[in-house]
Amino acid sequence: MTFEKYLKEGKLAHHKTSKEEIAALFKIIERDLKDADIKELSIDRRFAVAYNAALQSATVFMHCLGFRAKAEAHHFMTFLFLKEALNGLFKKEASYFNTCRMKRNRTDYDRVGEISESEAEELIKEAKAFYSRIKDWIAKNYPQYM
Repeated sequence: MTFEKYLKEGKLAHHKTSKEEIAALFKIIERDLKDADIKELSIDRRFAVAYNAALQSATVFMHCLGFRAKAEAHHFMTFLFLKEALNGLFKKEASYFNTCRMKRNRTDYDRVGEISESEAEELIKEAKAFYSRIKDWIAKNYPQYM
């Protein structure tokens, strides 16, 4: 795995994580997954919160591998990293969450009502499953962060 191009372009930086940082990110993910299940929230908000849980799960993965995305195009780079790292271990998830990123952008910045209830429910389900896979992967490969 080489990300030299992205490092040179300033899109990625090296990052040393810690057990405390990973635990804090896990708390954010768990809060967001819990909030995404609140039926009284709008569909758009539930989608956005579930999206953030997926983004933070990908961030945990990235941090464990010693990288972090820089500010510009942070979300895009996080999912690109997820897609390319470890020979595409999470390629399918990366593609799905990147599509969700574009939908989340539309609902956050352009207009209300762009997300269907079924899309939100699917993302919530996928974000939960991805978080579980990430936790299992870390426990197996980076137990020092658990």
